[in-house]
Amino acid sequence: MNDSDCANPLLLGWIKEILDQARERNSKGTTVYKKAYESMKACPLVFQHPSEAQQLNGLGPKLCDRLTGKLRDYCDANGLPMPEHPRAVATSKRKSSDGITESQPAKKTRKPKTYAPALRSGPYALLLALGGLDENSNQSMTKAQLVEEAQPLCDNSFTVPPDPTKHFTAWNSMKTLIQKELVYTQGHPLKRYCLTEEGWEVAKAIKKTAKGSNQNTLQFDVNPTANNSGDAQRENIANRRDFENLAGRELQSTTGNILDEDITDDSTATPIAIPPDSFTVELILDTREVRTSKDRDYISNELIKKGITPEVRALEVGDTMWVAKFRDPTFLSKYGEEGSEIMLDWIVERKRLDDLIASIKDGRFHEQKFRLRRSGIKNVIYLIEEFTVIHEGNAAMAAKYNDMVASAVAQTQVVNGYFVKRTKNLDDTIRYLARMTFLLRNMYSADSPSPSSSPSQPQHRSPATPSHTLSLLPTRHFSPSKSYTEAVADLRAQNPNVTYGLTFPTFCAIASKSEALTLRDIFLKMLMCTKGVSGDKALEIQRQWPTPQTFVRAFEALDPKDRETMVSDRMTHLMVGRKKIAKILSKKIAEVWGEV
Repeated sequence: MNDSDCANPLLLGWIKEILDQARERNSKGTTVYKKAYESMKACPLVFQHPSEAQQLNGLGPKLCDRLTGKLRDYCDANGLPMPEHPRAVATSKRKSSDGITESQPAKKTRKPKTYAPALRSGPYALLLALGGLDENSNQSMTKAQLVEEAQPLCDNSFTVPPDPTKHFTAWNSMKTLIQKELVYTQGHPLKRYCLTEEGWEVAKAIKKTAKGSNQNTLQFDVNPTANNSGDAQRENIANRRDFENLAGRELQSTTGNILDEDITDDSTATPIAIPPDSFTVELILDTREVRTSKDRDYISNELIKKGITPEVRALEVGDTMWVAKFRDPTFLSKYGEEGSEIMLDWIVERKRLDDLIASIKDGRFHEQKFRLRRSGIKNVIYLIEEFTVIHEGNAAMAAKYNDMVASAVAQTQVVNGYFVKRTKNLDDTIRYLARMTFLLRNMYSADSPSPSSSPSQPQHRSPATPSHTLSLLPTRHFSPSKSYTEAVADLRAQNPNVTYGLTFPTFCAIASKSEALTLRDIFLKMLMCTKGVSGDKALEIQRQWPTPQTFVRAFEALDPKDRETMVSDRMTHLMVGRKKIAKILSKKIAEVWGEV
């Protein structure tokens, strides 16, 4: 579709000008202006006024105000009447229907006040902290960094609620700043915060207004009932007016709203070596890991008896995992990371035999393994706990389920490469988790005790040098072009005895079910919907055709008779048989993706 075919060519041309200007300045607003341009270009509706375009994706109120200004200049230059605002037209019609003559003077529209946060409030502190960055660079701050910088500028805590009965802190004001398009977030999986161009102007105005004033007494929000002197109140009101006037003048040059962008720092991830004596290895249990609904603490209590004190929390993936917990809670904040724990490379997915059979039937079995693979954990332990699920008299049914379980175990070992551990009962599982915990403590620490059947038994010290070392992968280095799993795979190949881990909050963000999936993840899940396409086969297909669009276009470029064997012909070069795709399966895939 050409620009001349657009239903609103004038508006489209002005958006193109704004987009080109943003590109020249290398502005972060390029993404949103491009989205607005594509939306306007594809829109079949004719707009009488730019404000009507707010219904389109990417066109917010500020961009529509800019377009309104350009339309006004265009009408003045060409001697054309300026179209009325739809809201003014609706008001005029309503007054006419009520018997009010149109000759009556219209009420002056009140100019919206420039946003001015109260002194030493949450928004005030956050804007000033972000305003300390370099405006001309691509700098940003994590929540931990931002809270550390903003806390001295705020009277309320960013971490502890002022009222024990409530859970709101000063950090909740960040939502207000994002809604007012003064701050935007970027980055995945760890969010980072930046000022929009409008936010920079507000931050500058705050700095200029507050400069030289007594920050212990100056109040932007004056309480008329407070026992302040008249001079102090007048000074505060004057300060607020100065701020609004200053901010209003400077905000005229802003370029509108900016939406979320991902970090595009493609630099190589440089691991940070962690001293072995700076952390302890701790076991984490999922909240759903219980014996029965009435005996929820059985596993924790039994582990405590064996010298292991687990932490119980909701896990995004897996049932048991291990973390390196720092003795100094502020250790990670020195590197701009959140939390006080780093994920280790071991995770357990526990399946009681009846649950395993049920998960195979309803599809959870494959979905859980997909998320385990996506998490990037190297050592996945698939623990199967024996449980009587079939009456001994029903031999045929028992054989059917035994074959199902045997097939699932073989696939988990051979195809997925996971270690399968079978235990006799829950107590046997608990003993195994305790042994694993002691083993990992010995591997990573120079002074941890070896496993014993009872905490009271003699404990032996491990060697002075741990057999494995731990390194932190800084989250800021990950980008859409270099994911965590790809980065860590390269590093593991170079140093197999080093564990490269993310912080626990970052790992949870990657493994979350609710976290936004990448196009690659969605494509893989779409491919696996076809029966017979395993995870490895889906990965091989995705390597050949990176996106659904390229996959469909590859089918469209062929004659219908050649589409059935397109995938199988492309996979003939593979050396590993389990990743090859037979012609029968290739035909199934073509029936789904190759129908035009």
